[in-house]
Amino acid sequence: MVRRALGLERIHLLGQSWGGMLAMEYLIRQPRGVASATIASSPASMIQWVAEANRLRQQLPPAINAVLLEHEGAGTTTSPEYQTTMLQFYNRHVCRVVPNPDYVARSFAKLAEHPEVYFTMNGPSEFHVTGTLKNWDIIGQLHKIAVPTLVTSGRHDEATPLIARTVHEGIRGSEWVLFENSSHMAHVEEREAYLRLLTRFIGEHEG
Repeated sequence: MVRRALGLERIHLLGQSWGGMLAMEYLIRQPRGVASATIASSPASMIQWVAEANRLRQQLPPAINAVLLEHEGAGTTTSPEYQTTMLQFYNRHVCRVVPNPDYVARSFAKLAEHPEVYFTMNGPSEFHVTGTLKNWDIIGQLHKIAVPTLVTSGRHDEATPLIARTVHEGIRGSEWVLFENSSHMAHVEEREAYLRLLTRFIGEHEG
């Protein structure tokens, strides 16, 4: 309906993180007119996402993880201490450019200002998932995606290499590029290399 309203008969679709989840949901319905798709740091299963997030959390200093677990158990995840402490995870696995670029900081500020959708669908943080998406899983339907697909992720990504490989192996004929110096925002952390890759991939399927 959105494409029809905008007159977008033929598109190249890119979805990053939640956007990639939404893109995969769209693509398994096999819409017409999609020339290519790029799935950037996105899971095909929140169950797998949570399992991997818990594994990454175990790599945090024990004192840091203890503070997070204490607030999650007490239901006090909106406290300043929890919000500050969870940045230890974010700085490792969400964006390793610290301080974050202004455009990334603005996104987080906007999320903090209007958290209702994120809290409802995801939960209080990237690794403590309690929302309506917590059991979402389309791994078994990825084979229905029938457009040229590029999968991208970072070596240090919260969408871990296991998560990216699951998407890549589920989408027949897809290409997967792992950015060695990035976490969840390769388009920020290795911007020039990411743009070169995207330009090359879209160009190959522009017709």
